Amino acid sequence: MNDATKNRVQWRDDLHALIFEAETPVGKWFDILLIGAILASVFAVMLDSVSSLNIRYGPFLTAVEWFFTILFTVEYILRLICVDRPRLYATSFFGIVDIMAIIPTYLSLFIPGSEYLLVVRIIRILRIFRVLKLVQYMGEAFVLMKALRASSRKIVVFLFTVLTLVIILGSLMYLIEGAENGFTSIPRSVYWAIVTLTTVGYGDISPQTNIGQMLAAFIMILGYSIIAVPTGIVTAELTQFSRKKMTRSCTGCSAEGHESDAVFCKYCGTKL
Repeated sequence: MNDATKNRVQWRDDLHALIFEAETPVGKWFDILLIGAILASVFAVMLDSVSSLNIRYGPFLTAVEWFFTILFTVEYILRLICVDRPRLYATSFFGIVDIMAIIPTYLSLFIPGSEYLLVVRIIRILRIFRVLKLVQYMGEAFVLMKALRASSRKIVVFLFTVLTLVIILGSLMYLIEGAENGFTSIPRSVYWAIVTLTTVGYGDISPQTNIGQMLAAFIMILGYSIIAVPTGIVTAELTQFSRKKMTRSCTGCSAEGHESDAVFCKYCGTKL
């Protein structure tokens, strides 16, 4: 009984090393093949949206879609099998992305009838979530996500400040220009302030008075300095995560990004 248990544990460890470990040769090849499959499936979805190609190669693209759907379904099941806490992985970001990448194809089977074709197309568009699966194979993406998470409070404060600023500037522009120049309400004026401050400049509304144009010029110049603030915040946090991370993941919850000298998982406590 013990030998059987050991063999089962060894089998799960080998499977975990194949799927989650990017440091091993087999793990690298698995990641490369899976990345290729993800790119090919997304490309097939994009081709399927072209009406002329759909008419000519519809059956072939459907077969390709089902091939990748079954492939990603098997991959998802194997990921759940080789971790000790499958529920943690299933409810994680990448676990949700994995299920979102395969469920729409299965859902389309239960929505027959020509009157539902639009709904089916909307569901099939969700397959684009597969491209998000690429993120988990890039170590730099993990560092970037950690930096964004660490700087989230500062960015929220910054966004609140910008929101307050555009409300004030939009209200001023509403008072200066008025409805006769397109600034029919404060919300519409705030919309103009956001478009101008972010240097997008759609041009659907523009100030006509000299004072309004002066205020618009001030907002444009202010926009260049404001845009650089979030970049500086994230860059500062990136320097805090510049130490090399190991790409091996926890066998308990599949979390990655542990320090090189870590002994236990910082999320679930499983020994690494």
